[in-house]
Amino acid sequence: MLLPAFSEKAPPRSLAEYALFEGRMANLQPAAGVLPYALNSPLFSDYSTKYRFVKLPEGTAATYHAAHVLDFPVGTVIAKTFAYPTNPKKPDAGETLVETRILRHEAGGWRAYPYVWNEEQTDARPKLTGDNQEITLRTPDGKKRTIDYHVPNANECKGCHYYDGKLQPIGPSARQLNRDFPYADGTENQLDRWSARGVLRELPAPDARPQLVDYDDPTASLHERARAYLDANCGHCHRPDGPAGTSGMFLHAAETDPAAWGVGKPPVAAGRGAGDRRYGIEPGQPQRSILTYRMQSTDPGERMPELGRSLVHVEGLKLIEEWIAAMEE
Repeated sequence: MLLPAFSEKAPPRSLAEYALFEGRMANLQPAAGVLPYALNSPLFSDYSTKYRFVKLPEGTAATYHAAHVLDFPVGTVIAKTFAYPTNPKKPDAGETLVETRILRHEAGGWRAYPYVWNEEQTDARPKLTGDNQEITLRTPDGKKRTIDYHVPNANECKGCHYYDGKLQPIGPSARQLNRDFPYADGTENQLDRWSARGVLRELPAPDARPQLVDYDDPTASLHERARAYLDANCGHCHRPDGPAGTSGMFLHAAETDPAAWGVGKPPVAAGRGAGDRRYGIEPGQPQRSILTYRMQSTDPGERMPELGRSLVHVEGLKLIEEWIAAMEE
């Protein structure tokens, strides 16, 4: 059954009302009919851990699409929960859930609703105006950092999720979902699982499905890893129909023209975000490329992505620097 319709001004008063989890809420144990999933190359969000789930109305199915996000039916709920270690000094001390972002497909289109978890970790409440929390974490280099974690308000979600003239999901595309997932009853390819469960139709044969590599996978080529990173972290905005469409710099996976990635391309409207660099990407010269300048900045007026991070993704920056350095001048 479809969940009752609700307006942006009055979403469900708690995350529990979505019936996504069973047992203790903070365990994030999916309820019957809720599918956990993961992405091949996820968006970097200040070293947070993210847990993803999707719930389709009973008896419905998403439609496969090779190039875009799957076409989900009205009534679908997509949930992404952000978590950090409870004690950065003790990795085994568990995690604290900070927020869960809900995307719900209503009759009038997709709506975004941020939910903030309570201190007791028993439930999360809607926070349409957003929130800020001080989070202490330890980055992979062993350094302890304190950040002002920002929960976006409902309108800020459009900063990334608005393309092709409407609010839409970003992550659950065929190229991102085409990977194995460790389900409770065994590991299986996610697309095959969804198809077998009757929640995905028109799935082609395995060799006809696109697949984004994991940008952390050292066995993949440098070029594939860099393109996957840019697709996941930049491509949802930097595409012809995205919020950064006027930049002329397109970083989504489907773009194959190096000039469109920014190779040898002067900035259109980068302002001070260009620093003193002349081209989006200067082959062989990462230290002279605007792309890396903006990736290594934490200034809100210069950094890219603009939203969703306050720290430099050291590992991602290194990957893109190596990719540009390997380009022939």
